[in-house]
Amino acid sequence: MRLVLVPTPIGNLEDITLRALRVLKEVEVVACEDTRRTGLLLRHYGIPTPTLRLDQHTMGKARELLSPYAYVAYATDAGTPGISDPGADLVRLALEWGWRVEALPGPTALIPALVASGLPTHRFTFEGFLPKGGKERKERLWALAREGRTAVLYESPHRLQKTLEDLMGVYGPGHPVAVAREISKVHEEIFRGTLEEAWRHFQNSRGEFVLVLGPKEAPPVEANQLLEELKAQGLKGKALFRALLQRGVPRNEAYRLALEGEKKPFEEGE
Repeated sequence: MRLVLVPTPIGNLEDITLRALRVLKEVEVVACEDTRRTGLLLRHYGIPTPTLRLDQHTMGKARELLSPYAYVAYATDAGTPGISDPGADLVRLALEWGWRVEALPGPTALIPALVASGLPTHRFTFEGFLPKGGKERKERLWALAREGRTAVLYESPHRLQKTLEDLMGVYGPGHPVAVAREISKVHEEIFRGTLEEAWRHFQNSRGEFVLVLGPKEAPPVEANQLLEELKAQGLKGKALFRALLQRGVPRNEAYRLALEGEKKPFEEGE
């Protein structure tokens, strides 16, 4: 059994490799998130291979759906399968089944946005989509800021403004950012400036976005001094632990400091 992950264009239909086209012709079936979208690509290149739907809603039936085939290609809506899409689940399942899994090189929004940003590329971290809200979102934002590396995020149009606002609260409004919109499409745009300028620029914008944040140099955290300041504000236990995390104290150290003086341990996730 053989599964090949086939990257498909994120915009311009010419952004596909000859190898990808050959595989799409060779396989017995093309499993895909959206048969209509992948079908347009196949028809554009005159490829008659049948398709079947395999997305987050049908992944639970993957083995049943794929059992008649020995040679399968998988394509997501656009780009390289396995990056912020159901392709990662299919890879895990196929490996459990003992299938041979291959991944072809090809289009992705991440790398073009990064290299065109003008920001440092020698060390970077990819976050994908942030949690929509709550404590986990705040912790992930502060963790990104502590990385000391260029950070790359994906974002949808209806959450872009809120994400830029949250990033300003962590990085500061004057922090450098590049925002790539609609990469490889007719209305491609790459904005370079500060977070505040990006927030003002992208009002009611449409399309898919990639945010590239310049590295933030975090000042060293004086944990004990910070601990006393937060205790003076009346924080203790879980509230103190979360406040220490948000101020840049490493998780293990924050838990140790917050636990001092407590009568019993507490659960971090409560």
